Parts: sequence; C-alpha cells; structure tokens
Amino acid sequence: MNTAAQKGLALMDFQIDKTVSRFQVQAFATGLLSSFGHNPRIAIRDYEAEIQCVPDTFEKAYLKLTVQMSRMEVVDEMKKSDQAKLEQEMYEKVLDVSHYPTAVYESKEIIVQKVADGRLNAGVNGELSFHGMTQPLTLQANVNVLGTLLRIGGDFTLRQSDYGIKPVSFAAGALRLKDELKFTFDLVARKQD
Repeated sequence: MNTAAQKGLALMDFQIDKTVSRFQVQAFATGLLSSFGHNPRIAIRDYEAEIQCVPDTFEKAYLKLTVQMSRMEVVDEMKKSDQAKLEQEMYEKVLDVSHYPTAVYESKEIIVQKVADGRLNAGVNGELSFHGMTQPLTLQANVNVLGTLLRIGGDFTLRQSDYGIKPVSFAAGALRLKDELKFTFDLVARKQD
C-alpha cells in the first residue's frame, strides 16, 4: 500500500485505458548478418497499472505496473510463420513465461516538477521484478494533465543480462539481438471515481 494512503491523505486513482495506450519494446540486431535482419518491435498487450497521487499537487505519486509476459506480440511486418517462430522463441527461451509469467514495476519515489500549466515531468525511482530478479530502475516521464485524463509518455532502456537473460542468436550466432532493449510508452490514464 502507498505510504500516502497509510498517512490518511486523500488520493486520486487512475486506470490505464489500454484501447488508446501504447507500450512497446524495441530489440536491436547485431552480428555479421545484422544488416539483413531486422530490429523486432514487440507490443506489450496485457498490463495493469495502479497510479495514485494527491489531487492537484500530484505529490505522493505512486505507480505499480504489472505485465503479463505471455501477452506480447511481434508487430513488425513479416511472414506469419516467421512471426510465430519469433514469438515462440521469445516466450519459451528468452522470457520463460512458464516460470516467470509476470513482470512488476513498483515506484519507490516519484518526483514531480511542473513545467507549464497542465504539463509535468516525473522522475520515477523504482524496482523492476522480472525473470526472477529484482533490480532498481529509474525512468523519466512527461505528463500532460487533460482534465480527468493523464497522458504519460517516455522511454527507458534495460539490459537483459541484468535479469539473467542471455540475448537470442540465430544462424549459428551470425545474427543476434543486442543485450539492451528500448521500451517506449504513451499511456492514457483515466481518473477513477
């Protein structure tokens, strides 16, 4: 439970509207054949977010995001058979979703700065529990306040090796994915009654 709630402060709750939000990860190819390979983009389809803050000031902000790892989809244009093969490799060998079905990011501190009317910058210090390991993860987000909506955008990177994941290789190692992944998010959160 958020410390603000424990102190009895009235908090606003927001829920992500997945129908208009976008959350993706970009992998990057390397190796001898990388110029012939592509950099897979993967859409994160199933996630829940708990967002809370004190009304108007956005102080005591809190975020908890839970991603269902088996609901990611390669969104690059490719043959369906190649897409299915890549997704199977991702689920079974990279993410090992049967053992690690969720990833959870929880904020420990969010520092909100007003940039202009209705525009905020948020620095989020938190922890990501992913693939059986928990590591600190800091990210920056731009927040636009649109009445009862928040539009939250930004990006962050992480290294697979920090979570015990060995990057995937193909064609006897001549084509492999880099350790670093780039995540981008453009989320719309609606105030809950």
